[in-house]
Amino acid sequence: MANAASHVSFLPPILTFCGAAVVAVPLFRLAGLSAVLGYLAAGVIIGPSGLGLIGDPESIATVAELGVVLLLFIIGLELKISHLWDMKRDIFGLGTLQLAITGVVLGGGAVAAGFSVTTSVVIGIALALSATAIALQMLNERNDLQTPYGQRSFAILLFQDISIVPILALLPLLATGTGMADSGWDVGKLLTVGKALAAIVAVILVGRYGLNPFFRILARSGAREVMTASALLVVLGAAMLMNEVGLSMAMGAFLAGLLLAESNFRHQLEADIEPFRGMLLGLFFISVGMSIDVSLVRENWLIIALATPVVIIGKTFVVAVLSKLFGATWQDGLRSGVLLCPAGEFAFVLLPVATGLKLMTGSTAQLMTALAAITMLFGPIAATVLEQWLKRRPNDAEPETHADINNAEELSSRVLVIGFGRFGQIVNQVLLAQGIDATVIDRDVERIRDAARFGLQVYYGDGTRLDVLRAAGAEKAEMICICTDNPEATLKIVEIVHENFPNAFSFVRAYDRIQAINLMNLGVDYQLRESFESAIALSRAALEELGVDPDTAAATADDVRKRDIARMMLQKTSGFMGGAELLVGAKIEPEPLVTPSGKARALNAETRDILGEGAL
Repeated sequence: MANAASHVSFLPPILTFCGAAVVAVPLFRLAGLSAVLGYLAAGVIIGPSGLGLIGDPESIATVAELGVVLLLFIIGLELKISHLWDMKRDIFGLGTLQLAITGVVLGGGAVAAGFSVTTSVVIGIALALSATAIALQMLNERNDLQTPYGQRSFAILLFQDISIVPILALLPLLATGTGMADSGWDVGKLLTVGKALAAIVAVILVGRYGLNPFFRILARSGAREVMTASALLVVLGAAMLMNEVGLSMAMGAFLAGLLLAESNFRHQLEADIEPFRGMLLGLFFISVGMSIDVSLVRENWLIIALATPVVIIGKTFVVAVLSKLFGATWQDGLRSGVLLCPAGEFAFVLLPVATGLKLMTGSTAQLMTALAAITMLFGPIAATVLEQWLKRRPNDAEPETHADINNAEELSSRVLVIGFGRFGQIVNQVLLAQGIDATVIDRDVERIRDAARFGLQVYYGDGTRLDVLRAAGAEKAEMICICTDNPEATLKIVEIVHENFPNAFSFVRAYDRIQAINLMNLGVDYQLRESFESAIALSRAALEELGVDPDTAAATADDVRKRDIARMMLQKTSGFMGGAELLVGAKIEPEPLVTPSGKARALNAETRDILGEGAL
């Protein structure tokens, strides 16, 4: 019984988190606000400063941070190393200037407020960092991550994540007040750097040479839960390894995702990780809301009331100006600035470290922690207000000329091909011949490997799963070509596509005549029996070889094609025996022109258009 009671004791906090999320988030979304705000507000309400339903926010902080880890992994999956290299100017140029200038501006403000120089340096750096989870979540909600301002924002966030390790290494130097350190410090730091480099090399080697064979073996088992477990194993393993050598867990996950961006299994991995990412990221935002000490805010309300708009406006202004210098429009610069104005998650890491090094007092650290959390609460509000204002404002600005790093992906998102068998391969060849590099998914591991030998990129993925289709870009696709050879799977995919992606054209391979009629009844845009046209072409060639004039052979084949299509139209409405009289050589007696009920029987207009005048 005691054991059962201990298991039940886990349920109240879980129910509390779920209840807070399902109440707050829909309310905020109905009000036109971001889901992030709903999570933050829910955290404030259920936390120690609110109803006190959860007494210790630190108890969930570690688990909640995994949401940020999984988010960075998925972002890495959506990038490629070549694309990352194309972003180097924004990452190291724009990112460096943003962090340096924002840190100086906010640090100078802290000095003006009466803090010491060393304390002000820490405050400036801590508040200059931005909330990666909040910014990326809002970009995902708007579907703006691939836009120019979304890419610039991501470049700044990525540089900030990279800079965390050197910042943490420099804090002890700042504490000594000199630029020198003893030899023990040098040896220790060199050893730490060596471990970090070794860990990075290990992740790169395993990701480059080990993961594809590993996933290929697991995919052959056909066990979906094993693929999910393997995805979590890769992400959390890379994150833990980086954490052990003093690097960011999020950076470890991002590196793992980046290495798998070229993998055949990227869409399946993204689909498997996505549910955990969404749940844990929501938990992270709730934990941030729970960390806001309302009593501390109440005691220092005047300082926080003055400092919060200074931080939000100051960071927005700096990012907007720098973005403009790097080629953005003022509108996009403002969007990036207001998106990055909240203080970042790493402020909650830097401030305690600075307190331990005597760079600031405990009360100052608590005040700055509260200020950081408040900016995370009001920053998304400012971003939402700006976005709504921009939507109402007439857009007369010149379109930005920007070399989009995902130009290659724009063509990929136009067409999604499901199935890479003998039928899908020909479809893909025709698309490639016109420069349309379609995204192709298939479940056959050996077929994927064979395609790679010819330099073709085919991704592993189960087309009957909605999450996999979304990960493969079905929501952005103009056309979805369903080329699977299993009739039941094909019908299931068609139903999923029509229900969830109604804007995409559905072009479907039919197994036989019965399935073709079923597909027509489902309302597909185009269907073709896999063997019909090849049989028509063969029979036409046979007639010519037998001495029939080529024009006559072509006309005969075309007549059979028209009769067949007309017959299918009648079968669609009248049953399988409908239009049987249209079969060439059929011995079936034609039905009377007047039915027993006295109603005239006639071909519908669509059938007459197909057959043409006098075809019967």
